[in-house]
Amino acid sequence: MASQSQAVLPPNFANRFIKMNWSSILPILSWVPNYKKSDLQGDFSAGLTVGVMLIPQGMAYAMLAGLPPIYGLYAATIPLIVYALFGTSRQLAVGPVAMVSLLTASGVGLLAQPGTTDFITLAIALSLFTGLMQFLVGVFRLGFLVNFLSYPVISGFTSAAALIIGLSQLKHLLGIKMGSSQKIYVVLGDAFRQIENIHWLTFLIGIGGMALIMGVKKIHKSIPGSLLAVIAGILCVLFFHLEEAGVKVLGEVPQGFPKFAFPQFSWANFQALLPTTLAITLVSFMESIAVATAIQSKHKTYKVDPNQELIALGISKIAGSFFQSFPVSGGFSRTAVNDQAGARTQLAAIISAVLIVLTLLFLTPLFHDVPNAILASVIMVAVFGLIDSKEPIHLWRANRTDFWMLIVTFIATLMLGIIQGIGIGVILSLVMMIYRTTRPHIAVLGCVPGTSVYRNVDRFPEIQKRDDLLIVRFDAQLYFANINYFRQCLEDLIGAKGETLKAVIINAESINNMDSSAVHVVEEVVSDLKARNIELYFSSVKGPVRDAMAKGNLLGKIGEDHFFMVVHDAVNAFDHRTENSRLSDQDLRSYTMQTNS
Repeated sequence: MASQSQAVLPPNFANRFIKMNWSSILPILSWVPNYKKSDLQGDFSAGLTVGVMLIPQGMAYAMLAGLPPIYGLYAATIPLIVYALFGTSRQLAVGPVAMVSLLTASGVGLLAQPGTTDFITLAIALSLFTGLMQFLVGVFRLGFLVNFLSYPVISGFTSAAALIIGLSQLKHLLGIKMGSSQKIYVVLGDAFRQIENIHWLTFLIGIGGMALIMGVKKIHKSIPGSLLAVIAGILCVLFFHLEEAGVKVLGEVPQGFPKFAFPQFSWANFQALLPTTLAITLVSFMESIAVATAIQSKHKTYKVDPNQELIALGISKIAGSFFQSFPVSGGFSRTAVNDQAGARTQLAAIISAVLIVLTLLFLTPLFHDVPNAILASVIMVAVFGLIDSKEPIHLWRANRTDFWMLIVTFIATLMLGIIQGIGIGVILSLVMMIYRTTRPHIAVLGCVPGTSVYRNVDRFPEIQKRDDLLIVRFDAQLYFANINYFRQCLEDLIGAKGETLKAVIINAESINNMDSSAVHVVEEVVSDLKARNIELYFSSVKGPVRDAMAKGNLLGKIGEDHFFMVVHDAVNAFDHRTENSRLSDQDLRSYTMQTNS
């Protein structure tokens, strides 16, 4: 029996299990053993502050997502605790956020009426879908994919989405009936047609809430202005009987912790929600990793791992979906407040979650009289701060191409909708990346007078140019997508020189790789130049490029004596045309021609 039981597990299994790097799987293990009593005060203060912020924000963002307000509190419990276990950022505040809430409303709203049972079911399933997507992307180490979305596109999309989010709350701020749309001209048109039906008392409450939140923020960012606005709104409703005067309030808010339940998974729902799933996967990760990295740079006591962040955000969404949570993400404003309030570890997030749980268990009846206009003011103040008016001005001065990418993304998001806008932004980023890699910068070099230094002739008018030499620097890797552009540019430059040209020198210091397609084309260039009695030299060739040349038998065809450490040596070799001068420094030959083959 003993021998049979021993055969069940491989040898040394227990030792390997114990020696596993558990802190990479559960980052909480990296800070819990080293936790200091001095950190507790900051974590406790930050946890309470963010928890207090989450109560009104969670309810407001749930309304924005098309859900009953209580679901915002559900989303601020389990996901926070799960992220604290798996996340690498020690200050990131996870929970309901405006952008993801709007994406939820836009995606699920195409399939069900907001606020209905079907809508709630789909929103919870969406949390599961986005969680699984982010988890798989993190497991397969694909976090780098987010780099393909350029900052101008992100800026344009964020600013447009913020406008849409803010204006979508006009119905609550003005006390009017409006349709649901993500197209700004539809929203503004509805609001304009209902202008005579504005409930002025509701409007005054909303404006007062916005003024209070912004005023408190100017005093100190850690003061929970949103909660103060909620309290003030409740008191006004109670003392002045504003509900009888037509002011809309939340009404009954369910009490108790969310029940455990399996999300309703179906292939049909997954297919229908796939565009929204992809959008939330991308946007929530970008938002989270951007703020997490920014905060981490201030502390320098730990590192944020993008792939582990994807895993942590994914698991938090998955776990949340079993407790009636809609998709969550890391938030800019709450993370900033969390850091300013003194958070040192994710214990602060756990404290915030505990506060929300206590609120769910005992305090939800107090929110019955919260005016909808107050929650609208919370959303509008939060999202309008995301509008970046400085970036377009900067890009207009610095880079017109990036400026137009921002503008196109901004307009597309406003006119076509959130999902369509981010889709167009992704396409623009990819197109621009492809364009720039297929048509990289090429410089013709000349000698700085009195030196052995060579620089771009277009930038320095005093540069010495020679009719018998063409010195070219190609500032990118050589591969299938740009090799024809390289050849065409080289032919054009050779043609411009005419019959006086005797040699071409390629400065390869900026070429970091060469694929098989590039090797074939360079071989053709070598043959063409030999047929025209034009010498070809290379300088500053990097190891990976030499390796590719060696494997493609290019070194022999070009001639090992045509490779040099710097451009100046190649020029001297051409001028003197002797073996000794070509090998300007025999001791450097091994470095010039070294390969890893």
